[in-house]
Order: sequence, then structure tokens, then C-alpha cells
Amino acid sequence: MRGIATLDRKLMRDLWRIKGQALAIALVIGAGVAVFVVMLSALDSLQLTLDTYYQRYRFGDVFASLKRAPLGVMDEILEIPGVEYAEPRVVVDVTIDVPGFDEPATGRLVSIPADGRPGLCDVHLTEGDYIRPGHPEEVIVDDTFANAHRLRPGDSFAAVINGRRRELRIRARAYSPEFVYNVRPGELMPDDKRFGPIWMERRALASAYQMEGGFNDVVLKLQDGASEQEVIDRLDRILKRYGGIGAIPRRLQLSNWYLQSELTQLEGMGTTLPVIFLGVAAFLLNVALTRIIALQREQIAAIKALGYSNRQVGWHYIKLSLGVATAGAFIGIGAGMWLGRAMVEMYADFFHFPILLYMARRETLLLAVAISMAAAAGGALMAVRRAVGLAPAEAMRPAPPATYKASPIEKGVFKRLLSQPSRMIVRSLHRNPVRALLSLTGVAFGVTLLILGTFSMDAIKVLTDFQFNVAQRYDMTVTFAEPASARALYELQGMPGVIAVEEFRSVPVRLRHGHRHRNISILGLPPEPELNRIVDASWSTVDVPPDGLALSGILAELLALRPGDRVVVEVLEGQQPVLDVAVSAVVEDYMGMNVYMNADTLRQLMQEGGTISGAWLRADPAMKDRLYRQLKNTPAVAGVSLKTAAMESFESTMGELMGRMRAIYTIFAGIIAFGVVYNSARISLSERARELATLRVIGFTKGEVSYILLGEMAIVTLLALPLGVALGHLSATALIESLDSEVYRFPAVVTASTSMVAALSVFAAAVLSGLIVRRKLDHLNLVESLKIRE
Repeated sequence: MRGIATLDRKLMRDLWRIKGQALAIALVIGAGVAVFVVMLSALDSLQLTLDTYYQRYRFGDVFASLKRAPLGVMDEILEIPGVEYAEPRVVVDVTIDVPGFDEPATGRLVSIPADGRPGLCDVHLTEGDYIRPGHPEEVIVDDTFANAHRLRPGDSFAAVINGRRRELRIRARAYSPEFVYNVRPGELMPDDKRFGPIWMERRALASAYQMEGGFNDVVLKLQDGASEQEVIDRLDRILKRYGGIGAIPRRLQLSNWYLQSELTQLEGMGTTLPVIFLGVAAFLLNVALTRIIALQREQIAAIKALGYSNRQVGWHYIKLSLGVATAGAFIGIGAGMWLGRAMVEMYADFFHFPILLYMARRETLLLAVAISMAAAAGGALMAVRRAVGLAPAEAMRPAPPATYKASPIEKGVFKRLLSQPSRMIVRSLHRNPVRALLSLTGVAFGVTLLILGTFSMDAIKVLTDFQFNVAQRYDMTVTFAEPASARALYELQGMPGVIAVEEFRSVPVRLRHGHRHRNISILGLPPEPELNRIVDASWSTVDVPPDGLALSGILAELLALRPGDRVVVEVLEGQQPVLDVAVSAVVEDYMGMNVYMNADTLRQLMQEGGTISGAWLRADPAMKDRLYRQLKNTPAVAGVSLKTAAMESFESTMGELMGRMRAIYTIFAGIIAFGVVYNSARISLSERARELATLRVIGFTKGEVSYILLGEMAIVTLLALPLGVALGHLSATALIESLDSEVYRFPAVVTASTSMVAALSVFAAAVLSGLIVRRKLDHLNLVESLKIRE
């Protein structure tokens, strides 16, 4: 026991002696642990919050829309095996006119009972009271939409309901699990000012659309263990004769689909990036501890000579390593949980959760600590194994100096150009290639991590330019409540300020290929579209196929389709024909899942005339107010979306999310980069203290001695910068591939400015470390350093 206590006292003294290096190592491992905890705890917390919210407010399992069915059909639906409960609704999109807001907005009217709460997809009131029976003008408005327009209970706004303008009064503000991600159909980003759910008393809404005793939307709750697909197939057969457009499971419900895609991307970052950070931190920890323990070669031999066993000596140094790693792990866990909670709160702002639950799973924390401990123990074992293998008498002698040999760079013309100190630098690197390579690799990893932490904004800028400037060249999209005749196109052309109009036909379908299927809409385009073009990831325009489909690459992958394959198209509108269509092209694009077709060919397959679903408009900005007023009061118009608003929403939403995450990664990557360079410099000083002191004694100045030590560090750093940039580009490409989702595919772009900033940041860390080491070197105790250890 007394011997163990003696070694423990030595352990405390060793930790105090290398406190600066120990702290730097602890911060390196802490940064890796923090990133690991931040991402995985945020992902777990968001999933827990979502599951709790869905359960508490009874989010549905299956959703279906149709033209109109009598309420008596509900008996058939409830008889479907596996259905626990079903709720019929009336759901309609209308144009709304909000006071003080010039642009037209779209409201999704959803019926709810006035004499009780909805059985499924209930609302969470944030302000006000529930609607009252006998008050058809009362509505509950989505909280985020109301907040965007500063609407409160008691305020009013107008809506064009079935061609008639009506004043609606706000009774309450609310959230709903059906609109966690509040996005308008056909768009990719939420726009709280221009789209909002509105809940209205069922009898009032049904009466306005002649649906008393009927419904056009239904939500189902399934029994535990029920077959989701069998229920959907049975439901589709029942609703087909009533204009059903295809039931979908919860995972494809619009809000949940977007939300799960976001979580999929977060999961990609949460499993890939933290592993990279923690892996790099573990590698650097291993290298640093190996070099630190190797410096105690003589001490290890002395301890063995005093009678301590190899096991006791090994355990002593493992405890030193574990002590540093433990400190780093606790720092990382504390910072990770604090930042993880902040990240969950940030996502809650975008996803509109009325509740927020944070959870850092014990398994996540234990795994992060285990990786840290494993790296620390590994670093100690590698160094101690070599030291304890020597006999005490041999190990107590300093390691023999390297054999003299001129390096290749000293030959030829360089021999005359290199000064004596410069040749010392070159020879040191030549004699210790492994040490130099490890230092170079560590510094390069610092650059790589900084690139991984900052390149996301490059991808967003490219994606924004691609989508909103290259592919989309219109100003606004106008959609009709029902498919309209070609005359509607001429009416749009005659509206004030309209410069150009381009029609489109959108048809809801179910694509089938083997056992795979997906509900989606075919977008019929003119033969040579100008306002909304098909552009692939190489920024090349793709022609509209004359008689086939062009699919997004992600959709083709989901359905296992290639050009030349044939796909079954089950039309979910009108006469609902079933077609067999060829896949003419697969387009590798960046946003959404799209199916394109020649509009004339699509109408021929549908056996209809010049029907259109809407149009893209280019308009004179000086006349936009007049155009907005006319569109607001056009009964056939169901919605108007502005490209500038979509672009601003995308940039603000994605930019803010990525910006905050970028800040977190940059801070931790900077800590790791500085820790790497500082540790390398301090360890080099410890390894060469006797050599440098000797140079001082024989007449070298402080500047020359500093030049020898720091010059070597400078060469390693400068060689590491391009390597780190190259590794950063490769790592960014690999990371981007792990982030692909059905909503976004980010381009693998790392700009020169991002690479330059990362390289300069590491170079600045090297300069700062050099200044600290230079100060230590200037105060080097020459007598102590020159003592011979016997």
C-alpha cells in the first residue's frame, strides 16, 4: 500500500509538472467528446420530443384526401381490420387577406368539432379559448402564422371561401402535430407569413362547401400490430369511387416527411461528424501521451530498479493518461450537454413544438467516455511497453543519439544555401521521420476539422443560387383551386404588371415499380420551359422528354428505376387511369423529389383538353401591389407563392441552423487545432531541452536556438496545411453523401476562401503556440537541463 501511495504522489507531481500540456490534451479530447454529445443528445431529444408530442395530441397513422364522400362511408372505414379510430374532416386551401400585409397568403382551413376536441390531430392552445358552437366566424389560427402577423385573439382577417369573401375572427392561437413543420404543399421551406393552418367549426366549413353530411379528408388511428399497407390498400379501394387521391402513412404526411428528412440529415451529421472529431482527438491524445511518457524513460527504469513490477509501472502511467482523459471527458460532457440543450431549443423554434424534452442518453455519455479512455490507455501502453522492456541499467542511460548522416536536402546547391541552424532543422526532421510525420498529421487534422466545421455555408450558397437563380426564373407561382381551362392562362396574362406566364399541369399519381411505390405529383411542363427549367447537378439544362418521364435521382433510387425502364402510373385524379410509361431520363438535382413530363403528353394520357393547374409568372416589381390585390380577389386562385419569399425563408432557416452549428464546430475544431500545435511544440521543447541548452552554452544566441526549435515546427506546419486542405475536401465530400435526404442533397463544395480561412487559423494557432514556447525557451534553466542523469 505504501508503494502504491508513493507512485500516486509521483503521479500528482507529474500531472502538475505537465499541467499546461495536460490541459491542452484534456481540451482536445473534451472538444471531441462535446461534439459527440451535442449531436447525439440533440438527435435523441428531438425524437423523444416528437414522439411525446405525437402521442399526447393523438397524431394520426394514416391520412387520405378525396373529392367528397358521405359520412356513411365512415362505417366501412371503421370496419377495416386494424383500424382503431377514424375521423372525417373538411380541409380546404383558401386565399386570405391579412390586414397590413399586401401580398396574398394561403390558409389551410381544417374542420374541428365545436362541441368537443378532435379525436385525432388535436390542437394545443397557446393563447385564447376553444371555438364555441353557434359562432361560425370564429377560428383558431396557427401560432407561428399569427405571430408572424402579430395577430391576437379578437383580431379579424378576410378569407375567400368558395368564391365569397368572409371575415373571420380569431378565437385562439394553437399548435398541432399535423403542422410541426409548417410548409405549403409543393414548397420546400416554411413561410410563416404566407401560409398558415386555420381551424374552423366543422358545420360552418362544411356548409360553405356544400359538404353537410360529407367529408373530403380522413385521418386514421391504427391498432397495435396492424398492417399499415393492408389498411391503406383497403382504404384506397373504398375511397376510389369518391375521388380518393391515395392514402399515405404517417411517414409520408407532409409535415412529418419534411421533419423526418431534417432528422435524417441531423442523424447523418450526428453519427459521422462527431465520430470524425472524436477519432481525431483520440489519435492526437494517443500521440501526445506516447511522446510524453517516452520522455520518462529513465524514471521508469529507476522505479523498476526499486522493485516495482512491470504491471505496477504500467498501471501508474495508464492512470496518468486516464486522469487527463477523464478531465477531458467531463469537460466535453458538460459542454456537450449545455450546447445540446441549446441546439434542441433552436430546432424547437423551427419545428414549433409546444413541449421540449432534453435527453442525453447514458449510453451516449458512456460511449464517449469509453472512447476517450481507450485512446488514453492505448497511448500509455505503447510508450510504457517499450520502456519496461529494457533492463533498468540500460533504460536509466539516455537513449543513444541518432547516427550522424547528412540529409539528401543538404547535398548539391542547398549545401551552400543552408546556414548551420537551418541544417540542424533539416537533420532533425531527417533523423526523426516518424515523429515529424505524426506531428504533420496532427496539424493537418486540425485544418481538416476546421473545414468540416465551416464548409456547410458554401454548400448552402451554391444550393440557393442553383435553385432560385438557375432553375427557377419566375417571380411567383399561382395555383388554382381546381384544374382550369386554358382561358385562365390568358386571364393571368392580362393582369397588371404580368410580363410573362408559363403554365404547368400537376397530376397526383402513384408510381409503382415492382413492390416499390410512391405517391407524388407529375409536373407537366411546356416543351421548352423558360421560367422553371429542369437543371441537373452539373448545372446543365435537361430537355423535357417528349413522351416519357424525367425523375429526380433520389426518386429513381427509391423506386429502383433507370432510364429505359417502365413504371406503372396510377393516376389519382379524374377518371384515374392506370398507365404504363417509360422513364426517359434521371435528373440528379438537389431539392425535393420531382417527376417531369411534357404537359401535352400528360394531358393526352389524361384524355383532357388544355387543362392547367397553375402558372409561373414574371411580373413588374413596380406594379406588384395591384397584381397582389387582383390575385387576392380571384376566386379560382387557391394560393400564390413568391420566389423571393421562398429564397429568404430558405436562407434564413437553413442559414441560421447551419450558422449556429458551424459556430459550434468551429469553436471545437479551433480548440483541437490549437491543442495539437501547442502540444507538439511543448513536447518538442521537452525532448530537445538538453540539446538546446548545449547550443546556448557553446555560444548560440536565444534567437538562433529559438529558430532551430520553432523552424522545425514551422516546416511541419507549412507542409501540413495543404495536406489538411486536401483531407478536408475529401472528408467534406464523404460527409455530404451521408446527409442526403428526400428533401435536400447538398453539393460537395468547399470554396477557396473556406480552405484559406481554415489554413490561416491553424497557422495562427502555430504562431501563438510558438510565441508561448519561445517564452519558455528564453527562460530555460541551462544548468538543470545539462545535468547528466546517472
